Amino acid sequence: MLFLIVVVAGTTTRPRSFRQKEAENEEEPEQVSGDDAGEQSDEETRKKKGTQGIIEIENPNLVKPKNLRARDVDVDKTTELSRREREEIEKQKAHERYMRLQEQGKTDQSKKDLERLALIRQQRAEAAKKRDEEKAAKELKKAEVRK
Repeated sequence: MLFLIVVVAGTTTRPRSFRQKEAENEEEPEQVSGDDAGEQSDEETRKKKGTQGIIEIENPNLVKPKNLRARDVDVDKTTELSRREREEIEKQKAHERYMRLQEQGKTDQSKKDLERLALIRQQRAEAAKKRDEEKAAKELKKAEVRK
């Protein structure tokens, strides 16, 4: 059996998980100090990465961590909706308002529709009246022919 070993430049024989294990070993002493103190220090170190510790900004696009404890949740606080959600709700409300006005006949389109409907009803009534007159005329003609 022949084994072919290809060595690529820049690779090491050290496993990839070595850095992760090394990082875990460094973090363990912090967690031993106490549950609440360790969690707070972890949160503080996460917040202080890069320029976030120097410049505090309100970025609505920034993904916020959603891990909340049940006792920390503020029930009375209203959550702000995103722009898309607000626009979608406004769009739905506007559509509902328009449909209510449409049913009441207060919009331009509904007024035009009602005018067209009235015209069609009038035309149908005239056509029915004309048919009745023609039918009556035919019956009179048949009656005269029989005499």
